[in-house]
Amino acid sequence: MAIIDHNQRFNADKITAAVVGIAADVGQHDSGMHQHKKAQLLYAPRGCMSITLCQSEGDKRQCVLPPTKAAWIPAGVEHCAKMRNVVAYRSIYFDIEAFPELPHSVKLLGVNPLLAALIERMAMWPWDMPSQQQAALIALFSEELNSAEELKLSLPIPIDKRLQGWLNLLQIGQRQAEQLKLMAAEIGASEKTISRIFTKETGMSYQAWRQQWRLQAAIERLAEGSSVSRVAFSLGFASDSAFISFFKQHLGNTPSQYFRAGSAAL
Repeated sequence: MAIIDHNQRFNADKITAAVVGIAADVGQHDSGMHQHKKAQLLYAPRGCMSITLCQSEGDKRQCVLPPTKAAWIPAGVEHCAKMRNVVAYRSIYFDIEAFPELPHSVKLLGVNPLLAALIERMAMWPWDMPSQQQAALIALFSEELNSAEELKLSLPIPIDKRLQGWLNLLQIGQRQAEQLKLMAAEIGASEKTISRIFTKETGMSYQAWRQQWRLQAAIERLAEGSSVSRVAFSLGFASDSAFISFFKQHLGNTPSQYFRAGSAAL
């Protein structure tokens, strides 16, 4: 059965089928850090997820997955998916030996109506469906997946021990990414030291990192139903118009246009 209870423990690696799809409506949920022998496509036609990825030692990334976008997670990549509101969850697992043409690196992807329809169909497949009945749709899925628009919604996370307490508070919403001067004072290190850590461990200046963090936080909060005014205030913008301008500069649309475009893809 493809539709599962979100409280049910599920391990795709225990199922021998080359393609395993699941679907569920999930409320507040934290998968914990884990990995699969199978590759995974994660998609939410409704709701927003945050995903932590550890592709290798010292390479930790935080991603936000807005509604109607997808994450491709190769086999063996350690990851954790968190959901704070009701999410229409679709997940498809692929035996990498059976499908070597599928991507070998983490990707966050735009999903057009055709790819969305394919994901929905495959998430509902019986796990014992004969492979010959799947072949045509899998070939089309592979073509659409490999040509999908790649999104820049990934944020590298520094691993320096001096920042871990602050990062943990940031992750649970008890801190904001403040301006460098305020952040350095809170950490108890100089601005120069903080800047050096971020440049070395993320490849970004702290200011660029902060802007990307604010963008991710904005997408999550808007997807959860917060108003533009509330999000703008909570993230320290001087006005609603300043926040809207920031959002449009990074994503090409205003918040309302961005989420309307996602709904239109359903």
